[in-house]
Amino acid sequence: MNKKYIILLLASATLGLASCSPFQVKSDYAETANFNEYKTYKLRIDDLKMNDIDQDRVLNEVSKQLQMKGMSVSETPDLIVNVKANHKKVQDIQSNRPYGMYGWGGPFGWGVGMNRTWTSNYNQGALILDLIDARTQKLVWQGVGSGISVDSPKSKQKQIPEIVAEIMANYPPNRMK
Repeated sequence: MNKKYIILLLASATLGLASCSPFQVKSDYAETANFNEYKTYKLRIDDLKMNDIDQDRVLNEVSKQLQMKGMSVSETPDLIVNVKANHKKVQDIQSNRPYGMYGWGGPFGWGVGMNRTWTSNYNQGALILDLIDARTQKLVWQGVGSGISVDSPKSKQKQIPEIVAEIMANYPPNRMK
């Protein structure tokens, strides 16, 4: 085969795999909100069930993302950013098809086969970002992301900035969709 074709195919496959996200992210917003009016914010923590290290990571990353969007921190903000986090226990069950030797009659006859099933238990975390209009005290935007590996400190250190960035990629909402 042509070398250029193979290189292009490998580059496309690599790019496709790199763009796959391990997170599930969604957002919703109030259609009546004017997001161009929001220039300042203040962080609020109502239900952030995580240790101090992860809490600092989340709050710093949320602030970083908002500041990249041109917003600044204020004691009299336009938006109140309420950050929540939780986690749940997940049980992953995997099974493979029977394999082995079959006796008389082929695969539909009698014989010996083996089926393997195994489980793994882990905690999966989620972040919820509520953006509340400070003047009306109404929720104007919400972003939710789940899929953080809560049990691994190294994974959390890497995943928290990634998931916050993915959540905040939907703010401000694109109303043309």
